[in-house]
Amino acid sequence: QMTLVESGGGSVQPGGSLSLNCTASNSIIVLWAMGWYRQVPGKQRELVAHISADEKLKFGDSVKGRVSISRDNYKRMVSLQMNNLKSEDTAVYYCNAQMPERSLELWGQGTQVTVSS
Repeated sequence: QMTLVESGGGSVQPGGSLSLNCTASNSIIVLWAMGWYRQVPGKQRELVAHISADEKLKFGDSVKGRVSISRDNYKRMVSLQMNNLKSEDTAVYYCNAQMPERSLELWGQGTQVTVSS
């Protein structure tokens, strides 16, 4: 079964930038929709960015204009670039893979992003 491993989390000051990567193991990702979600304690997990298998993009309202998402099917990787980070972007960020036609969905373990001065 495919597994997802996130990397690139950490601490950054407000206004800074951070890049997160998600690498898939044991499977190719070319047929999967990939995305990033985030969650803070006590709140529901929310969409950050999503890229379909044919590279259609979708972004959460709170991050539009500040993030970009890309995928490299050869490297089995999906990347999230976040700019002009705000304290409210502090959360655990999760990589997600979906194949709705087969009712498949996978999650990574999550990586912490902290935006603080």
